[in-house]
Amino acid sequence: MATISTLGAAAGLVIAIILIILKVPPVYGMMLGALAGGLIGGAGLSETVGLMVSGGSGMASGILRIIAAGMLAGFLIESGSAETIAHTIVGKMGSRFALLAIILSAWVLQAVGTFGDVVVVIVAPIALDIAASTRYSRAAATIALIGGIHAGNIISPNPNTIALSENLGIPMTSVVLGGMIPALAGIAFTYIFMTVLKNKGEMVGSKPVNSAAIETKQLPSIGRALAGPFCTINLLMLRPICNITIDPIVALPIGGVIGAIAIRKPKEMLKYANTGIQRMSGIVLLLLGTGTISGIISNSGLKDTLINLVEVSGVPGYILAPLSGIVMGGATASCVAGATVASQVFGPTILSLGVTAVQAAVMIHAGCCVFDCLPHGSFFHISAGTLQLSIKERLKIIPYESLIGLGMTVVATFVYGVLGFTF
Repeated sequence: MATISTLGAAAGLVIAIILIILKVPPVYGMMLGALAGGLIGGAGLSETVGLMVSGGSGMASGILRIIAAGMLAGFLIESGSAETIAHTIVGKMGSRFALLAIILSAWVLQAVGTFGDVVVVIVAPIALDIAASTRYSRAAATIALIGGIHAGNIISPNPNTIALSENLGIPMTSVVLGGMIPALAGIAFTYIFMTVLKNKGEMVGSKPVNSAAIETKQLPSIGRALAGPFCTINLLMLRPICNITIDPIVALPIGGVIGAIAIRKPKEMLKYANTGIQRMSGIVLLLLGTGTISGIISNSGLKDTLINLVEVSGVPGYILAPLSGIVMGGATASCVAGATVASQVFGPTILSLGVTAVQAAVMIHAGCCVFDCLPHGSFFHISAGTLQLSIKERLKIIPYESLIGLGMTVVATFVYGVLGFTF
C-alpha cells in the first residue's frame, strides 16, 4: 500500500475545506480532497482510489448503528416529544432562570438523541421569545442554545459517539458516561458566557420573533415523551450495571418503537422511521466521505508529523487525544467527521501511549467541539438562519462557542489525562 506524503495529506484536507466553503456537498468535497491529496502525495490513481475505498469500507459497522439510531431520532422529531421536553423544562424553571432553562433544554434534547439542527429549530423560537421578554441580547440567547447543544453532544447516543465506540473498541455507554464530566463543565461555561453577553449587542425585541413558530401543537405528556429515550438508556446501561450487552443497533430502534407505543401512535412508526432515515442519510454520506479522506490521512506522514510534534514538544502522550480531536474537528467543521477521523487515524497510536480507550474517547470527543462551529460546516449556517443572525453576527459568536468547547476539552484532559481517571 502506498504511503502519502505529509504535504499531500495536508493539501487534501485544505482542498476539501475550500470545496465545502464553496458549497460543494461535504461528501463530494471530502472525496475530491482525498483524491487530490493522494495524487499530490505521490500515489498513483489506482493506489489513491484503493486507499479511499479502504477508508470508506471501514465505516460500514458504524453506519449500520447510525441508521439504527434514526428510529429513535425520528420518533423524537415527528411525535412532538422533543418539543414537550423543551417546553416542560422552560415551564418548570420559570422566568428567573429562563435562559438557564434554554441551556438545559438544548442539553437534554441533544443528550437523548435529537439532532443538533433539530434542537436549534425547536428551541430557538422559545429562546428568542424568552430573551425578548427578559431583555437579554440575541447573542446571549444564541450562546445559551448553542452551548447547551455542545454540552449535550458528548453524552448523546449519536453518530459521533457511535464512531468513537466503534473505532476504539468500547461500549457506547462508556463513551457517554465518560463525557458527563466535561458536559457538566460545558453547561457551567455556557452559563458564564451567557451572563457576560446578556447586555451586549442587539436586543431581541428589535427584531420581532416569529410567533407562529412558537405555537404548540397537540403534544404528548412529558412521561410519554421520555418513555422511548428512557428505554434506550436503560437497555444500554445494562452492560455497566449487569454486564449484559445490548448493542446500540438493537437498543436505539427499540427506544423508538416503545416511544411510539407510549404515546399511543404505533401506526405512526413507519412515519418516524422514514423521518429518521432521511435525517441519517446526510450523516451516512458525510461518514462515507470522511472515510475516504481518513484512508488517505491514515496512510500518510501527517499522522506521524502530529505525533512527532507531541514528542518534540515534551508534552505527555495523552495530549495527542484532544489535539487530534481539535485538529480534525476544525478541519471538517463537524464533530461527527472529526471524531471519526481522529479516532480511526490516531486511536491506535494514542492507545499505544498508555491511554485507555475511555480516556481517549472522552478527550477526542471534547476536542472535536472546539472548532466544529466554523463556517465551512452546516451547523453554522443552520443556527444563523434559525436564530435570525446575519453572517457577521454569527461569526461574532464563534469565539465564545469555541471557548466552551475548549473549556470542556481542558476539563476532560485534566480529569482523564492528568489525573488518569477511568472506569
